[in-house]
Amino acid sequence: QVQLVESGGGLVQAGGSLRLSCAASGRTFSDLAMGWFRQAPGKGRQFVTTITRTGSGTYYTDSVKGRFTISRDNTKNTVYLQMNSLKPEDTAVYYCAASRVFGVAINAQSYDYWGRGTQVTVSS
Repeated sequence: QVQLVESGGGLVQAGGSLRLSCAASGRTFSDLAMGWFRQAPGKGRQFVTTITRTGSGTYYTDSVKGRFTISRDNTKNTVYLQMNSLKPEDTAVYYCAASRVFGVAINAQSYDYWGRGTQVTVSS
């Protein structure tokens, strides 16, 4: 089992920045690809970004390219999501997820473990 705990969410004005963190425990962190998803009110869970086990590969959904950056520190068992130039449409609950697949994982079905989420609210 893997436990994932997100932190860093909050309320920010449009154009601002937030940095989310996700701390993992329970399994060798470097054996896991990591991803971030989000779910806005009344909408389904949406893929945001993913990073490979070593951090050598990343993939982003088009709407966050150039604004969001995923990174990981395998010595701290933590994955990060730096979010810049935030927009009101980025408002959602953000979930951290872990996958045992090799390479990138962009489908929710590829993920084996999920955090409980952290709320990000961007005001206009």
